Amino acid sequence: MRFTFTAPLWEWSAQGGWFFVTLPIDAADDIAALPRSERGFGSVRVRVTVGATTWSTSVFPDTKLGSYVLPVKKAVRKAEGIEDGDDVEVTLEVLDA
Repeated sequence: MRFTFTAPLWEWSAQGGWFFVTLPIDAADDIAALPRSERGFGSVRVRVTVGATTWSTSVFPDTKLGSYVLPVKKAVRKAEGIEDGDDVEVTLEVLDA
């Protein structure tokens, strides 16, 4: 299962330094409907591409947002020149399926 979307990068203010992109609701609904084994915090393993950078990580459910959030590590933000509030084009492939 693969998704491509654009969404803003945002910083989680409670801890500072953690940056995320929120998945579109339709993508989150599709991911939530997949049968899979339980992982910590309801996470789902994914492979992500932003610009020329590809990495493996997990997305995490966020009940307040009703979606999943994708953490974007500092090395990716630096390599791709993205900052808080920038729109980020993401290609995300679900590995837990």
